[in-house]
Amino acid sequence: MNESELIQIAEQVSNVLRAHKQRLATVESCTGGWVAKLLTDLSGSSDVLDCGFVTYSNGAKQKMVDVKLETLEQFGAVSKETAAEMASGALRYSDASVSLSITGVAGPGGGTDSKPVGMVCFGWANRQELVETDTCHFEGDRNDVRMQSVAHALQGVVSRLGK
Repeated sequence: MNESELIQIAEQVSNVLRAHKQRLATVESCTGGWVAKLLTDLSGSSDVLDCGFVTYSNGAKQKMVDVKLETLEQFGAVSKETAAEMASGALRYSDASVSLSITGVAGPGGGTDSKPVGMVCFGWANRQELVETDTCHFEGDRNDVRMQSVAHALQGVVSRLGK
């Protein structure tokens, strides 16, 4: 995975969103807004991107997109439960019709036996209250993990909206 491949995926997402007359909201933790940055690099991005939240801290997850304290305490910030609440919260606080969320351990530190470096959880939601989650374990350094996370999140939008 490299930057030009990410740009191609972002273009594909933009085209799919536009074709389906959908707008996206992003909630990113370990990727720090990289998905939103890629989409806004494209001309006409205001047609397909409503907003992006960068919720790096647990407090930001709670305040900005309504992740419950109980969820964070029981499952942790890196969990499918937190990713689901992040994606749902993005729709609550935006005019978007679909959302994606990313929360993970990009490394090089911060990993545990149960949540090792490279573990990333994703959420995708829509206005029909459908929320889907996924967990991946990526290899490589911090940049590699983050780049793979961005690609997976964007590809998830395409697969859920149709090719």
